[in-house]
Amino acid sequence: MYRLLPAVALFALVVNSQAPLVRAEEKKGVSLFNGKDLDGWKTKDEVKSKWKVCSVQLDPKNDKVFAEMTATPGTSAFLTNLTTRGGTDLFTTEKFGDVTVELEFMYPKGSNSGVYLMGEYEVQILDSFGKEKVGPGDLGGLYKAAAPTTNASKKPGEWQKFVIEFQAPKFEGDKKTVNAKFVKVTLNDTVIHENIEMKTQTPGGLTGKEAATGPLMFQGDHGPVAFRNIKITPKK
Repeated sequence: MYRLLPAVALFALVVNSQAPLVRAEEKKGVSLFNGKDLDGWKTKDEVKSKWKVCSVQLDPKNDKVFAEMTATPGTSAFLTNLTTRGGTDLFTTEKFGDVTVELEFMYPKGSNSGVYLMGEYEVQILDSFGKEKVGPGDLGGLYKAAAPTTNASKKPGEWQKFVIEFQAPKFEGDKKTVNAKFVKVTLNDTVIHENIEMKTQTPGGLTGKEAATGPLMFQGDHGPVAFRNIKITPKK
């Protein structure tokens, strides 16, 4: 959420090139990418979408954007969206309930994005490096719900890591009986949330409605961001 950036918006989702080119079970989770295309993923708006597989780095001439670069053998591949303004969100075709999500992300100076559990509950991504006091709209905040307990942000351009343990809402028929809950959220190995109930969904989600299952979604209309090493572990 938060503000739109006037700079060229470029969004990158990093795929580890050493991973198999098929969706594979791993000890610590499930890899959702085949490393070569958008199989298993959809966008909110196909007309606005410019997602493609390429490599990017921080632009040495402008620290608020990424620059596309030529991929070399043995390096990581990036799933990249290039747009002058706006853009669109990206989400999995598969839906999940209770999960643990692990991922790494990077953004340039001043950027803004988010990770939506079930497509509806946002963990904020925002350049918050150096802020003494952080709120729900800063990095690691549960947007419009809860501020992180501390500012564990790294500098723009550095890789950072979320580990998100999430409990989906429960329903009996159409009636919700248990609220969604962020059981634990860590940012860069620092616990920033524990047992935070979500009484309702975050604004700007995929459907604007709560459900028993939903996709993992990345916000792609607010600023440049890159992801890599994305794993999700469904809980039985």
